Amino acid sequence: MKNKISLYDEHIKALESMKKYPKALYALGDRALLQRTKVSIVGTRRPSLYTQQQTKILASALAKRGICLVSGAAMGVDALVHQGAGLNNTIAVVANSLDIRYPSVNRHLIEGIEKEGLMLSQFPVTTKAAPWSFVVRNELVVALGEVLIVTEADENSGSMRSVEFALKMGKQIYVLPHRLGESLGTNKLLDEGLALPIYNIETFADNYGVIPQNEAIEKDEFFYFCQTSPTFDDAIAKFSDRVYEAELEGLICIENGLVRLV
Repeated sequence: MKNKISLYDEHIKALESMKKYPKALYALGDRALLQRTKVSIVGTRRPSLYTQQQTKILASALAKRGICLVSGAAMGVDALVHQGAGLNNTIAVVANSLDIRYPSVNRHLIEGIEKEGLMLSQFPVTTKAAPWSFVVRNELVVALGEVLIVTEADENSGSMRSVEFALKMGKQIYVLPHRLGESLGTNKLLDEGLALPIYNIETFADNYGVIPQNEAIEKDEFFYFCQTSPTFDDAIAKFSDRVYEAELEGLICIENGLVRLV
């Protein structure tokens, strides 16, 4: 049943990068999102107006290309990520058990993700959030995404702890560019060569696929698979005649042995 808290016992390869694979993982919502290409975005609980706008634009641009956005359901940047992506394109990892909707200010957002997206937690029912559990939550958020994006963060913030996890996992880190004296944490990452800046959101998002010209194309497993630019042979092996049908319909094209959406 989709809206029932249950243990997720399938192995998730991405979580092998964690210091220790989770003993238990509880899920509530659409588990199929775990099969999608994922990007993690985190940041301050008190984002500037600039960060608020650009975070939502970035999350939306990635979601339109079939990316599932991962964040922590906290106030500020996290909530903006879930909203910008669309609740059906988002995974929220929390620092408490899934029978508790925390923080209460995001209660309606969390209820929406339960129905349309996916909630994840490492904690059994009745577990309240604590300082240590946020650290556990942050590691899982980072591990799920192919890369980590920090849209705004001060030094010594929780987001910078997430950066430490990403560095240990060998994940690429991206940040939004900020003016001097603002977002000191992300500017320091740039200064030290530990992160790359996102100067153009659409160009960056194009690394993860294209926005299909044909709006009629169904956002199903075939769509998400094609966004990864698979080889023609892999596509045939997985979807057989569906590949030929999609080509005849003008939904995909074959270039240099690769399948691409059009």
